[in-house]
Amino acid sequence: MNLEQFLEHIQFEPSISKNITQWRVLPERAPEYADFPPDMDDRLKEGLTKRGINQLYIHQRESWDKIRQDKNIVVVTPTASGKTLCYNLPVVDRVLKDPHTRALYLFPTKALSQDQRSGLQELIDAVGADIRTHTYDGDTPGNIRKAIRTSGHIVITNPDMLHRGILPHHTKWIKLFENLKFIVIDELHQCRGIFGSHVGNLLRRLKRICNFYGSTPRFICCSATIKNPDEMAERLTGEKVELINRNGAPAGEKHIIFYNPPIVNPQLGIRRSALLETKKIAAELIRNKIQTLVFARTRLSCEVLTTYLKDAVSTIYGKEKKEQIRGYRGGYLPQKRREIEKGLRQGEVLGVVSTNALELGVDIGNLDSVVICGYPGTISSTWQQSGRAGRRQSTSSVFMVATASPLDQFIITHPEYFFGENVEQGLVNPDNLYILVNHIKCASFELPFNSGDTYGKNRVDEVLEYLEGEGILRQTGDKWYWSSDSYPAQDVSLRSATGENFIIIDISSPNHRVLGEVDRFSAPMLLHEEAVYLHESEQFQVEELDFDEKKAYVRAVDVDYYTDANMAVDIKILSRDKQEEINPLVTRFMGDVQVNALVTMFKKIKFNTHENIGSGPVYLPEQEIHTTAYWLSIDQEKIPDMAPSEMESGLLGVSNLLANLAPLYLMCDPRDINAVVQVKSPFTERPTIFIYDSYPGGIGLSERLYSLHHQLLKSARERIEQCYCSLGCPSCVGPVEEVGTEGKELAERLLELLEDGR
Repeated sequence: MNLEQFLEHIQFEPSISKNITQWRVLPERAPEYADFPPDMDDRLKEGLTKRGINQLYIHQRESWDKIRQDKNIVVVTPTASGKTLCYNLPVVDRVLKDPHTRALYLFPTKALSQDQRSGLQELIDAVGADIRTHTYDGDTPGNIRKAIRTSGHIVITNPDMLHRGILPHHTKWIKLFENLKFIVIDELHQCRGIFGSHVGNLLRRLKRICNFYGSTPRFICCSATIKNPDEMAERLTGEKVELINRNGAPAGEKHIIFYNPPIVNPQLGIRRSALLETKKIAAELIRNKIQTLVFARTRLSCEVLTTYLKDAVSTIYGKEKKEQIRGYRGGYLPQKRREIEKGLRQGEVLGVVSTNALELGVDIGNLDSVVICGYPGTISSTWQQSGRAGRRQSTSSVFMVATASPLDQFIITHPEYFFGENVEQGLVNPDNLYILVNHIKCASFELPFNSGDTYGKNRVDEVLEYLEGEGILRQTGDKWYWSSDSYPAQDVSLRSATGENFIIIDISSPNHRVLGEVDRFSAPMLLHEEAVYLHESEQFQVEELDFDEKKAYVRAVDVDYYTDANMAVDIKILSRDKQEEINPLVTRFMGDVQVNALVTMFKKIKFNTHENIGSGPVYLPEQEIHTTAYWLSIDQEKIPDMAPSEMESGLLGVSNLLANLAPLYLMCDPRDINAVVQVKSPFTERPTIFIYDSYPGGIGLSERLYSLHHQLLKSARERIEQCYCSLGCPSCVGPVEEVGTEGKELAERLLELLEDGR
């Protein structure tokens, strides 16, 4: 069957159709064109015509006009709408007219940098001009780097390389910084949370160096749909920007299908595993040779699904066809990812299971279908993932398979929320003290500070004095100079609040090959001793986790299970920045907290059945972070008929709901926030629910939740009222084993009291 026949077939296939909660068909969209600008260089017009482009889309022309007016812009249109030409055309035109012009392109990943460079080079070749462009990243050969520094018109890189490889060595890049006219930031919506907070500081450092060399470049930003693109762009760049959001690109018909796995235990509200239902749908698509991309939420889910689909393909087509199914995620080595991308473009790979690593605009050709296992956490990410299918105006399909989490169940049963105008805000906090101080160190290494200088909008004298006390800076007159032997950028990771990644080494291979890496906070959960680490559906057991050397040593094994770890968390209040008595029963707070987390045990989960077949202890150091939290304190004296054990059950149920539903209002991954319950907090002396940012210093999520308190409680009540279970389940307050047999009833009662105060 082709895709159209497959879609018709599943309408009459009960095992699938009965679980579909929404089938929305987005109609084909006609293009809206504009003429070439009259001031466009004739060579560029001819180059576009050679490539079959005789007109621009309206958003491409509007971008050109705004840039010609010397404006900073942010372009917000869907995936595959031609945003690339919004920046390539004005940049190439300017270089054609003034060969001294330089431009810097920033893409969030190396993969996207390499991909976009190929597209830019095709345009330059069609123009037939001597415009030199190259990607500058960790894979760039040494003999090419000097040529890029001295004569590259368009330098393509990623924030990590700008941070560690370009800004600290700006004296080698004088030609670039003296003549820099444009800074392009693609996939702006990815620059949120911790990463965005780092990028905001990185751009402060970049502008500081540009000012030193006498240049004032314009910013051209591109983003997927978010609620506040212009606000976010201004917060990151520190400049006023113009928003362009009229989309002129065409699109083919797209079928978006919401799929809720069937309930297998009505009393407990337990649904069939989303992983197994995703496997069923994806395997059926692949069986019909419909090229499919499957998105999974976590590395573990990605590897488990890859294993399942490889087995399904070998059953249908034979073991030799297993390589037509590939996994793709962060942690894979670059050559492996390039190989998979090429296989997709050339049709040699029939299915790929990916984390959000393939959500970005890497060219992977014309896919027919996308299957999303679990709501990605934001509406913006869901549309980005959906946009990977039907990129060439053909009919496409998107299946979103819900997990049992309250967030997924809210989305799957409230399609009007998803298809409405409820896109989330992108949150960044460049003034997070942990991040700010680290980047001021890096900026001091690059150029000395003067007394009274600002960094962003912050006076930095206090930070400079602190760094002098640490022996990192020295003051001479009104200037502060770097005086340490260390190289600060190498110790600052843009992807986390700490700069420490753990390397995974396969000691069962002849040369002890490096499999990949994980961040510091994920390492205890994924790489504790006896953990089964999955890599491209292969299983490796962790033999040793060396915390000091940041290395995990693993050995290939063949077992019928994978592992999942449990973490115990304690929390202490450090300061109260905001508080308000909502009603006589409850007070809300926002402030700084200390979180202590300890991985205590792991479970062995059997493949296919997902049953728990064993467990074991974990012996690793406790991790401590200072972050921000939003918390609710309840006056139990006003509800004397609720015993402490009942209060605990109710609090656990409410905290599960609040933490799981919070990403509805935050542009964040559900793992970016966590919840802790204290039946009698040592700090409030009352029953308290804490929801905290998972990153040191916080990134603004808790403060946003504090302001959204009433909306969050309302959504929690809706979810608990609409859930089919009678006692509690993963789709609302949590499983009975966690909250007790009265957990749902007690949580419902607490929510009513929290809202009404009586």
